Order: sequence, then structure tokens, then C-alpha cells
Amino acid sequence: MIGEIDDAIRALVKASDGIAADIDIALDAPTKDWAARRNAPTVDLFLYDIREDTRRREYGFSEHRDERGIIVERTPAPRYFKLSYLVTAWTQRPDDEHRLLDALLRCFLRYDAIPDSFVIATLAETGLPCSISVALPPPEDRAFADVWSSLGGELKPSLDLVITAPVARGLTYAAGPPVTAGVEAQFSAEGLGIDEHVVRAASAAASALAPPDAEPPEALR
Repeated sequence: MIGEIDDAIRALVKASDGIAADIDIALDAPTKDWAARRNAPTVDLFLYDIREDTRRREYGFSEHRDERGIIVERTPAPRYFKLSYLVTAWTQRPDDEHRLLDALLRCFLRYDAIPDSFVIATLAETGLPCSISVALPPPEDRAFADVWSSLGGELKPSLDLVITAPVARGLTYAAGPPVTAGVEAQFSAEGLGIDEHVVRAASAAASALAPPDAEPPEALR
């Protein structure tokens, strides 16, 4: 999933009208050593944090039906994870970096979610969007200055890009066999002269599976 998000963001930036074709796109940590080796205009997409969005956790199941409409299996709801990227622009002049950051900001603001054309493999199989948020305040337990301090680099303008992606849990539970008969109750009251009293209630599933020429179940006998 993480590699698929990396590829999707990189392709999204490459396809943006405001980003020149000769701009390099990297996923490296922007350390001092990395910055010293850089020799071309670069956009860096550094993944620095991954955490579950517990507010979106669901405990239900999705039901999968066959061509008859009968439930054949159930899968648990996916979990949602937030992938946080530190987006920076690297050029020879600060004003060029600012213009590049402006183009990146406009690129990400254009979409509420990663377009379907950029979503592949397991992300596409969920059929759920990967939402995009950019330049929002960081969580209370994290500060951008701390991120830069951990990297050993100097603080510079950046964008905080957060992709919230659904992740399938890879679990599937087979459903039990469908109901093919109604419920039958049998009573006996000899003192009242009733030897047998049978009530049969046909379920919707049994009716759906019964042959077209089958007689309806007895309601009372």
C-alpha cells in the first residue's frame, strides 16, 4: 500500500501543469548530506509518519452475494491509515523554491482524493477513495521543527501532505449454507382432542430457492 501511494503522488506531481518536466522527484529524507549531493531542481516527498485514523474504524462486515442474491461470504471493514509526507522544494534560489511550492500546493488543492487513474493494485481493489489534505496544522504530539531536528537539517518552507488510505485486512469469512426450508412447529393436546397441530412459516430465503413449480408450504394442518 505504501509503495502504491508513493507512486500515485509522484505521478500526480509529474502530471501537474505547474511542475516542469525536468524537475526530479525524490522520496529521500532531506538530510544535510542528501541536500549536499543534490545537483538538480528537486521535489522531495519524504514519508515521515504513518498512523491509523481510529476515528474511522468500523467493526461491521461487507456482504458479498452470488448471482442469486444469496450471501456467500463476508469481509471485515478496511482500516484507514494516514500517511504524512514532508514536501519540500530544492533549487538554487529561495524565490524559485517558493514558486515551486506554490505549484505543489495548487496541485494538491485541486483534488479531494487521488484520482482513480493514479490508483492501482490493492488500493483500487477496495473501491474506496484515498483522501488528500495539505497544509493543515500537525497533531498536538508532533511539530515540524521536531521533524527537521530529527533529520539534522535546517528548517525550510514545506508542505505537510496527508493521504488517508483504506487498507483491506485480507480476511474473508465464508457464509453458512442458505436456508432452504421454513420453520415447523408441532403441538399435541390430547385433552382437547387435538392430536397434532403443525405451523410452518416459510422464510424469504427458502421461497427464493424453491423451484418455480413447488407447492407453497402448509400454513396450518
